[in-house]
Amino acid sequence: MAEARDDLVRIDVAGVAHPVGETARVRMQGREGTFRVMPSPQHLVFMRRDGDDSRACLLSGEIRVTGVVCDVASFIGQSGQRGELVVIDRGAQRSIYFDGGHVVGARSSLASERLGEILCQLGVLDPLQLADCQATAASDHLRLGEAAVQHGFVTRDRLFGLVAAQTQEIFHATILVGSGAFYFLESFDEADLAARHQLSIAALVRDGVRRIHEARFFRARIPSSLHVPMALGPAPPEPELKLVHAAMDGVRSVADLGPVLGLSEFEVTRAVFQLIQAGRATIRPPRLGPRAAVEVYNEAVVLLLRELDAIDQGDVVREQLAAWVTTSSLGRILEGAGPSDDGALDATRVAANIAKRPDATAVEEALGGWLHEHASYALFLARPHLRRAHDRAKDGTPPVSQLVSGMLEAIAPHPPEPGKAG
Repeated sequence: MAEARDDLVRIDVAGVAHPVGETARVRMQGREGTFRVMPSPQHLVFMRRDGDDSRACLLSGEIRVTGVVCDVASFIGQSGQRGELVVIDRGAQRSIYFDGGHVVGARSSLASERLGEILCQLGVLDPLQLADCQATAASDHLRLGEAAVQHGFVTRDRLFGLVAAQTQEIFHATILVGSGAFYFLESFDEADLAARHQLSIAALVRDGVRRIHEARFFRARIPSSLHVPMALGPAPPEPELKLVHAAMDGVRSVADLGPVLGLSEFEVTRAVFQLIQAGRATIRPPRLGPRAAVEVYNEAVVLLLRELDAIDQGDVVREQLAAWVTTSSLGRILEGAGPSDDGALDATRVAANIAKRPDATAVEEALGGWLHEHASYALFLARPHLRRAHDRAKDGTPPVSQLVSGMLEAIAPHPPEPGKAG
């Protein structure tokens, strides 16, 4: 696909660099100026802006499998270096700040990992309060947390702990990155930190690895955060499980329970999983609108293509998918909606395309099934490549194909509820 090669730069025999694709052109424009070409292996080009020697790049590399960032973070912790680890994938840029063997802060370009969203996810702020804080922060040139304190929505002491929780969430998201690049830059500006903490790198890595393995098993019983848990039988004796069990009303999804209980989505998922295992809860699929259905599809397909890219088979499957979609029911519905390089569709554009149709209601009801069929075809195309790459992990964790299948259950066609059959 042309999109997959949009970041190419050609260097001719005279040593002049020419951007081939739009992505390459934009990236080079953003670095206008004079650079020194640093010594590097023949297959790499490394340049540094002339006159800017303030922060050396102490470590860098490509990320091709999940787990690389765990090793990098552990190494930085053991070295005791002070610096900023920048991890870039196709959808986000995250920074983890290290000092003396500790993580002292973190930052993310993703809206869902910014402090305001974290405060909403934990039930500290509601959407209207968040909007008030954002307006105050913009007008008074404050950090969002300071604006929340100023409004009286949270105390300064509690805010300090919540910033630590945000740092942990960003760290855990960073070590899940399976495709991209990392750079460890010497030192950092203290002003970049919303608050300085002393978080053990070893503890963060250990908890992150445990989360990775647990999340894989959770998916087998709880396919997505949009699924709705339903309480069964009496409440369990364990206080933390009793709290979650009591909040299950058959309407709230796993994602909805977090703000109600003041827990992270991962903590809720773990509790729901334990309740299901104990026979105290069951899970049912959600009824999704177009945007939510597309997001479920995106999560599964992005994971699948990321794994295929790691074995250089992603473009093969992308091309076959692009050919197939033109003959499927999704053809006109996906017009102008992508996919992007990582395989994700534009959920807003899909919803807009459906809204323009005279049969919008019927198309909305069928969309999940069509997306499930499309993603299932992608999985069908991917399976031979994944098998050849020894898809099943040696530690017994589920293979990628099983994880993707579990994610897609949220949009899988399912029989109507009792009493509502046509």
